[in-house]
Amino acid sequence: MRIGILTGGGDVPGLNPCIKALVYRAIDEGHEPIGIRRGWQGLLHYNPDDPATHSECVMKLDKLTVRTIDRTGGTFLHSSRTNPARVRLSQAPEFLRAQVDKEKVQANEAVDFTPHVPKVLEHLKIDVLIPIGGEDTLGYAARIHREGFPVISIPKTMDNDVFGTDFCIGFSTAVTRSVEYIHQLRSTVGSHERIGVIELFGRHSGETSLIAAYLSGVDRAIISEVPFDIEKLARLLMKDREENPSRYAMVTISEGAKEIGGEVIESGTADPYGHKKLGGIGAITAHKLEQITGVKTMCQELAYLMRSGAPDALDIMVAINYANTAMDLLAMGKTGRMVALRDGRYTDVSAESPTLGVKQVDVRALYDVDNYRPKVWHVLGKPMFLY
Repeated sequence: MRIGILTGGGDVPGLNPCIKALVYRAIDEGHEPIGIRRGWQGLLHYNPDDPATHSECVMKLDKLTVRTIDRTGGTFLHSSRTNPARVRLSQAPEFLRAQVDKEKVQANEAVDFTPHVPKVLEHLKIDVLIPIGGEDTLGYAARIHREGFPVISIPKTMDNDVFGTDFCIGFSTAVTRSVEYIHQLRSTVGSHERIGVIELFGRHSGETSLIAAYLSGVDRAIISEVPFDIEKLARLLMKDREENPSRYAMVTISEGAKEIGGEVIESGTADPYGHKKLGGIGAITAHKLEQITGVKTMCQELAYLMRSGAPDALDIMVAINYANTAMDLLAMGKTGRMVALRDGRYTDVSAESPTLGVKQVDVRALYDVDNYRPKVWHVLGKPMFLY
C-alpha cells in the first residue's frame, strides 16, 4: 500500500520519532510511505496538472531520508494551520482561485476546497492517510474520513487536549521544559524577593499549568477552566511570600485563563480554524498584582520554549508506540480510527473523537478552586499523568 503521512498545526517534540517509526515499519512490511509537506497545505497546493508543484508538496520517504530525524524536535515534514474547508481566496493557489466565481474572489470569501483533496490523494495513488496533529488537524482528518477516504489519525499537542485520548505527543516534553525553566527562574525571582508569574501554553485546557505547578512546587496555579479573582490571588501570593524564608512567590498561568467577568486575551485575526493568537494574560496579571501588592513582579512567557528542542524519553516512547499502533490498525484493515492511550493502555477510538468535545482538567478531582493550586492528595488508582 502507499501510505501518506502529514503533520499539521503547531510543532511539538516527538513528531520526528513518530514519522521515522512509521517509515521504518511501513517499508519493512512492504508498503511505500509518502510524505506530504506542510500539513493540509501540501494537499491544497498540489496541482495534479502542474509537475512544478509536486516536489514542493510531497516527497518520497525512505529509511536513509529519515534515519537521523528522531534526534531533533519539530517536524521534518514541516507544518501549517491550513484548513482546506475554510480557505481565504487570497491564500488559495492560483489554479484553485481560477475555478471560483469572480465575485467571490473579489470579496476574498472563505471557500471549502475539500473536493480537491480526495482528487489529489487519488492522483498520488495513496491508499491510506496518517495525519499527526491536534484537534484542528485531526478534526479535518475526520472530515476526509467522512468523504470516504481511509484515515488513521495520531494525536499530538503539548496542551494534551485532544478529546478521546489521555495523552498526546508533545505533552510530556512541554511539562518537562516548564518545570526546568520554573526552577531556573526561582534564582532571579528569589534574589529580588519578587512575585514570579509564568505564562504557559494552554487554550482550552490548563493541564500544562496544573501539572507543571504540581511537579515544580509552585505556590499557585491558574488554569483555563477556572476564572480567577485577582484580589484573592494577590492575597494568596503575599501570604506565600511572607511564609517563604527567601521572600518570593510564584504562580503559573495558562494563556487561556481569564479573570472572573473578564475575557480571554486574544490578538490578531483568526486562523483558518477560527482561533486568534493567545497570550498576554501573564503580563496583565503581573501588572495588576504589582499594583495591588506594591511588590515588584517578574513575568515570563515560556511560550515556544515549551515546544522547542528534542523530545524527552516519554514523548519518544509514545510517539514510536503510536506509530506502531497505527501500523497495527492498518494491518488489521481498521481505518477511520485514532490511536490513543486510555487508562495507561494503547488502544484506538473513532477518528471523529477530536470533534466530539474539548478535553479539560477534571477540576473537581484535581484542582483546589478556593486556593488556586493543584489538589492531588490521593493518587491511588489514578493514571500516571493524573488526567
